[in-house]
Amino acid sequence: MSASTDSDGMKKDEWMSVEKIHTLVVGAGQAGVAMSEHLSKNGMEHLVLERGRIAERWRSARWDSLVANGPAWHDRFPNMDFPGDPDAFVPKEQVADYFEAYAKQHDAPVRCGVDVTSVERLAGRPGFRVETSTGVIEALNVVAATGPFQKPSIPPLLPKHVGFNQIHSSDYRNPQKLPDGAVLVVGAGSSGVQIAEELMRAGRKVYLSVGPHDRPPRAYRGRDFVWWLGVLGKWDAQAQAAGTEHVTIAVSGACGGKTIDFRRLAAEGMVLAGMTGAYKDGKLSFHDDLVRNLDRGDQNYLSLLDEADAFVARNGLDLPEEPQARVLGPQVDCVTNPLRELDLAAAGVTTVIWATGFSLDYSWLKVNAFDEVGRPKHQRGVSPEKGIYFLGLPWLSGRGSSFIWGVWHDAKHVADHILIQDNYLAYARQG
Repeated sequence: MSASTDSDGMKKDEWMSVEKIHTLVVGAGQAGVAMSEHLSKNGMEHLVLERGRIAERWRSARWDSLVANGPAWHDRFPNMDFPGDPDAFVPKEQVADYFEAYAKQHDAPVRCGVDVTSVERLAGRPGFRVETSTGVIEALNVVAATGPFQKPSIPPLLPKHVGFNQIHSSDYRNPQKLPDGAVLVVGAGSSGVQIAEELMRAGRKVYLSVGPHDRPPRAYRGRDFVWWLGVLGKWDAQAQAAGTEHVTIAVSGACGGKTIDFRRLAAEGMVLAGMTGAYKDGKLSFHDDLVRNLDRGDQNYLSLLDEADAFVARNGLDLPEEPQARVLGPQVDCVTNPLRELDLAAAGVTTVIWATGFSLDYSWLKVNAFDEVGRPKHQRGVSPEKGIYFLGLPWLSGRGSSFIWGVWHDAKHVADHILIQDNYLAYARQG
């Protein structure tokens, strides 16, 4: 006689062996570690699954010289400081070590080396069936804490057979790992400009394709820009301004932290161009928007200086004036006569680095929590699919969601929402 089955077609003996958990967190990066802390504080049984190691992407999906983009006093969780200088920009390996130590400090139930392949709602009873590389788990709640850096995004502009070394910025490690020759970096957000400058300092000829961007000062009048965003109330922004969804931020903690100035980089030998266009017959075209993009970045930069000066005057702060900060980089030929086309072979380009961001990949999450193009639907991480939550995404609750400290606060909100739902379900009418 065969074993009996439940409503999902699962054999009874299989059902008896399925691991069951109240809340399952997928991903043990900064979002997953923060989520575990808050779930523990709320007394909730949970499990964190990670396909690699804790904070794996900090270790293996970043270039060698990467440091945190915010100073150590700011880019941290509230309950643990980074060792050393609080004004330093922490190297990536130390950031990963920090999250590993934090998870240990809070006894986070992290299970590494486990890949989640499928999440589906159970039929006729609450919760979800979670298929993993090590077996099946059932969970009442699932928190997708896999973050925004899921699937490298490379525009289909250059055919793979053209003969150039094409890599995404997540696969770049250092100049020595690239073949000899010039390099084209496409994308001038934080990653693109830092990689481009590192290559130039290593003696490479570098071309940088620059799109729309914000360009805050690294520091002004003795305070880091994260401090200015705080006192000016800019961390409190709940949504991006209209039309800025695809505007990157060019800011760097490299070399002790400094303001990105594209014109200065051009004066030192980097060739700037507008956004990358089409490729044909060995030549890559660029849009006629370089000056407009640089001017927009300058306006963003100068507007923050204006607001900072007004704040100092209004509050009578004793912060030193910094008139030199308003002196923009020199005009250079590649800006006044922008490059519109580049013959890659003739220019000696052997490598193209696509610093063009990432796309989301929630193909494993087979629930009704996405819009028509696959973006998560949520309010502050709470999805319309009861029991499904998102964490670690930019602008999840506001501007700070992209930063380590912001993830911690987002995780608290999600954990508290789960607790509130538990309390409703536990209600039993008296009498």
